[in-house]
Amino acid sequence: MHHDITHNYRVKVIVVGAGIVGAACADELSRRGVSVTVIDGSFCGGGTTAAGMGHLVVMDDSLAQFALTKLSTELWRELAPELSGAEYDPCGTLWVASDAEEMATAESKVRMYRELGVDADVVTSQQLQELEPQLRHGLAGGMRVPGDAVLYPTNATRWLLRRAQQKGADVIENRPVESLGPCEVHTSDGKTFVADVVINAAGSHAAELTPGIPIQPRKGHLAITDRYPGMVRHQVLELGYLKSAHSTEGPSVAFNVQPRKTGQLLIGSSREFVGWEESINCALLNEMLVRATSMMPGLARCNVIRAWTGFRPATPDKLPLIGEFEPGLWLAAGHEGLGITTSLGTARLLADLLLGQKFAIDPFPFRPNRF
Repeated sequence: MHHDITHNYRVKVIVVGAGIVGAACADELSRRGVSVTVIDGSFCGGGTTAAGMGHLVVMDDSLAQFALTKLSTELWRELAPELSGAEYDPCGTLWVASDAEEMATAESKVRMYRELGVDADVVTSQQLQELEPQLRHGLAGGMRVPGDAVLYPTNATRWLLRRAQQKGADVIENRPVESLGPCEVHTSDGKTFVADVVINAAGSHAAELTPGIPIQPRKGHLAITDRYPGMVRHQVLELGYLKSAHSTEGPSVAFNVQPRKTGQLLIGSSREFVGWEESINCALLNEMLVRATSMMPGLARCNVIRAWTGFRPATPDKLPLIGEFEPGLWLAAGHEGLGITTSLGTARLLADLLLGQKFAIDPFPFRPNRF
């Protein structure tokens, strides 16, 4: 950080975007004595945050991703006892292996997770049936990560913003941002807001406000069922999910089902690049539901009451942009499907960088100018 910021001077920051990442940044910075104003074009937690699944999951696409998701899930666990209304459920994740090849992947993942300090264990085919009786028979086994959890992202976002407001943050909703640049933000009603630092936390829309950053909207479908309490106990994903998440070319689907505190089941997931085309792709949604019932046949009897789409902010290397883009303009965007999980870790890292404090994890892989 620039050395002109001294301790007797209160740093002023504007966070553009009141999704879960912007809310976490506002909360963390205001907790550290920074003066924060949050501006959002619609309402808190209304964009990608509201459309997402709300999983808090350690992922290992890369060591950097592992570090950020590990830090974040730890921070969520610390916060859990205070979180009111966010439906925090420490259900853990069960990664399912369909065959011997995926089982070998599960075993090597368990070794890696353990070496890097995350609780994980190998699950045999027999144990899988006991842990999740609804899964189809004949699966090879998998990996269980008991420390993962699920929450309701919109309420978690509102909780973080309320806590920031208690520390003096201002939250301005329904005020679209026309443009932003170093130290200033222009809203559609002709107002200009000035600060020491502007943080672009606009998620899928971040590139519209800071042209040239490689964040693209990647569309996803989700479906939610009626209430079937106890039918699914963990967040359950197929190990093949990683293959599907990686395919950058065509549309893909993968099995992902999550129990909610309400007794409902949230079923995912699909990925496709179609710009901002938000209508439901019935063929892809159907493919996603067929995939889900092939892994968990009992889902075929469940009543889906709603399906929707959302846009994940995707980057070419699957890592978010966190840190200084140019003097006076910082980024906290590009989290694709992991914004809910990594919001707290992002905020911690960004605040460390901004205030010149010891980093919780290595910020280098996330630097906004790496492309």
